[in-house]
Amino acid sequence: MTHIVTTLIHGSVVDDDTEMTLVELCQACSVHEDDVRTWVSEGVLHPSAEPGQPMRFRGAALRRARVAVRLTRDLEVNTPGVALALDLLDEIAALRSQLTRAGAR
Repeated sequence: MTHIVTTLIHGSVVDDDTEMTLVELCQACSVHEDDVRTWVSEGVLHPSAEPGQPMRFRGAALRRARVAVRLTRDLEVNTPGVALALDLLDEIAALRSQLTRAGAR
């Protein structure tokens, strides 16, 4: 007898134009608000709100926050280390993009 198992996954597509509140970002990454506030103060995340307004984050911040969570929880990297690692990953991505453009010419 064959058993078919179906798993339903519910989610939302998050692109760079999508904005999330602090609470939504925390829920999406399973982190506390204090962690996100620390990442903002260290330059890991950049909210897109005016001073005095509630923090809002774009889709790219979700990707960065999830990497920050993995670095913090899995590798026990401290916040300055997370900021450095994410900056280096951004630099690698930029260099790869330049190489791809240069190779396409």
